[in-house]
Amino acid sequence: MRNAPTILHLDMDAFFAQAEQASKPSLRGKAVVVGGLGPRGVVATASYEARVFGVHSAMPMAQARRLAPNAAYLVPRFAFYRSISEQVMALLRALSPLVEPLSLDEAFVDLEAGGVAWDRDSARLAGVRLRADIRAVTGLTGSVGLASCKMLAKIASEEAKPDGLVLIEPGTERQLLGPMPVRTLPGVGPATGDHLRRAGITTVDEIAGAGEDELVRLLGKAHGHALHAMALARDDRPVVAERETKSVSVEDTYDVDIHDRVRVGLEVQRLADRCVRRLREAGLSGRTIVLKVRRYDFSTLTRSETLRGPTDDPAVIREAAARLLDSVDTTGGVRLLGVGVSGLADFTQEDLFAQAAGARADEPAGLTEEPAAEEPAPVPVPAEHQWRPGHDVRHAELGHGWVQGSGLGRVTVRFETPESEPGRVRTFRTDDPQLAPADPLPLVRRRPGEDEEAAGGTREPSVTPEGTPEGTSEGTSERCTDQGCEAASGL
Repeated sequence: MRNAPTILHLDMDAFFAQAEQASKPSLRGKAVVVGGLGPRGVVATASYEARVFGVHSAMPMAQARRLAPNAAYLVPRFAFYRSISEQVMALLRALSPLVEPLSLDEAFVDLEAGGVAWDRDSARLAGVRLRADIRAVTGLTGSVGLASCKMLAKIASEEAKPDGLVLIEPGTERQLLGPMPVRTLPGVGPATGDHLRRAGITTVDEIAGAGEDELVRLLGKAHGHALHAMALARDDRPVVAERETKSVSVEDTYDVDIHDRVRVGLEVQRLADRCVRRLREAGLSGRTIVLKVRRYDFSTLTRSETLRGPTDDPAVIREAAARLLDSVDTTGGVRLLGVGVSGLADFTQEDLFAQAAGARADEPAGLTEEPAAEEPAPVPVPAEHQWRPGHDVRHAELGHGWVQGSGLGRVTVRFETPESEPGRVRTFRTDDPQLAPADPLPLVRRRPGEDEEAAGGTREPSVTPEGTPEGTSEGTSERCTDQGCEAASGL
């Protein structure tokens, strides 16, 4: 544990939904839900306006529609979110060489390692500047937590939401954690929380008071030890710049159960090809192929096969996935399929096709002449399915817009850009030759010469030392927004 709050945790506010609101003026200030729109879709992110109605991440989309029937429901644009994330991560890496991304919208930063913070005031200034820089570069807001360890920094950023900053003074951690519910601590989910509640433990103070031996008895050795340490505000985990990728996988959930065995096989081959594309984009290969099948009755089966060495050959991975599928009964129907690759490496082994094609163990490697598997025939996609709600389009005469909805041979488009006023709505045939998919527009238009600043390399401080908030008294945390900072007696 450090004696200064130099561990920073950044969490972008309702990231996917906020990005959609920023790019679509007609949705600003309104309820927006991003996720899978089919009958079995789930919510990926809900804007704060949608959360008022009880909508939250991981909720079934059908339930979200019942709670907020008038919200805008959009399909995710992951490439767009990833481009914004890269801008944010560049700003973080300008602060310190030790940046630990947890997802597209969340990361830890060791400010001390970057030499930008060494005490409370310098850490707070770095956090305020970072939030201002993120807004200037991306047009979005993020919440910042500052503390002496990773666990507390993450708790602080959660309390700072939305669009704020919370700093936890070293030495006050136990006082702040004590009255919090047990679910505040990392690793305490619904099941563990219920188990602790049945034992009469509902707050962090009660976890600490129960003692390590009792927690081990209740939760097991590893979980009990870890939970007791967290309740005492002990967290010595360092910020790790590189997080090793364990596996690469893709999966799809289908609106209607698939019963046709041929269709299931084609879907598995398509998923295998998508998985290979992700492998190659990451410069990786793998030697263990994994197939995931969730059947009509929600039972989930996984099958795996380990090759002699790592590969990124699509024919090898397709054939391995097909062999794994042969061992799974799909008679009753399939609701989800997934293909993954683990045992990753940054090189490939060239003689694996012989194994994938069923070559004998004593056959010399690399001498097989088995032809590569043919590409699976594409599954026809209805025209309206090409126009996904929220995705970008361009009309030859009307310019840039986004899809509000489609069906019955029609697609409805709202024409607007991030810098325009809310735009007008028009409806077209789905096969209109003047309408075509388009790339997203940037949220913030760059002026000439701003490229280097946008990367976070030479940007001037966004907040001067004179403009920083005043300190607070001992034993408190402080929450900062664009309007200033306020003291709080606890999180």
